[in-house]
Amino acid sequence: MTRFVAAFLALVCAAAAAPAQDPLTQAPSSMRPPDPIPTSGEYVIVIGGVSLMMWEKYKANPHDNWWANFVRAGRIRTQQIRAVAPELPVTWFVYRPSYAARSKVEGRDLIPFIDSVGQTFNFKVVYFDKTSQVLDYLNNGTPQRPRSQVKVCGFEFFGHSNKAAFMFDYSNNLDSGSKCWLHEKELKQISRGIFTRDAFIKSWGCYSGELFVKSWNKSTGTRMWGAIGKTQYMTDELPTLVKDGARWVR
Repeated sequence: MTRFVAAFLALVCAAAAAPAQDPLTQAPSSMRPPDPIPTSGEYVIVIGGVSLMMWEKYKANPHDNWWANFVRAGRIRTQQIRAVAPELPVTWFVYRPSYAARSKVEGRDLIPFIDSVGQTFNFKVVYFDKTSQVLDYLNNGTPQRPRSQVKVCGFEFFGHSNKAAFMFDYSNNLDSGSKCWLHEKELKQISRGIFTRDAFIKSWGCYSGELFVKSWNKSTGTRMWGAIGKTQYMTDELPTLVKDGARWVR
């Protein structure tokens, strides 16, 4: 684990500053035209964990000033999906340990706020603490919706990342480090054939377009959109590219 943690000490994603009010349950004032939304299958969205200010407050550009950076972005995307496909099965996987730890700092239980998004948009929220739980769900689905019958038509990730990995945990247990991730070398654990032919797949984290998307394609046979450069999490729109020269690739 040590060598992986060391690899995660740099190239992490930018996150939005805290808004004046908590607009988690408010509709965004405006949204860009949505990315493609397949309407047959199951949509899976993974929400990574946020950092703690006990680590970040000493940095010139601290991450996650607002606890709902990734949850808010997932909510905006889910609202787009629901506008096109009101009955499409949608499942969120949320990294619980980070939000449990952040709850203590915030002085309030954040889990009900996350659950409220699922209730508002009629989708299932699943909390996980191990990468294997996400992989098992992708590969197998549930007894009610086995993957052999209901394939994944959409997969999106909102969270911290570097060019080699999704970091479900970042700067929450370790300063600038991760204890839970999906590394590009682990992508071979995802079964081929679980995605629909028109599946839309995207990482909204930083740097994924520089290596991770290539490994994803090699391992799964599907194409993932990812950013070359940093992304910035916003309040009223989906994450944007930060600097000139940054771009989305797949």
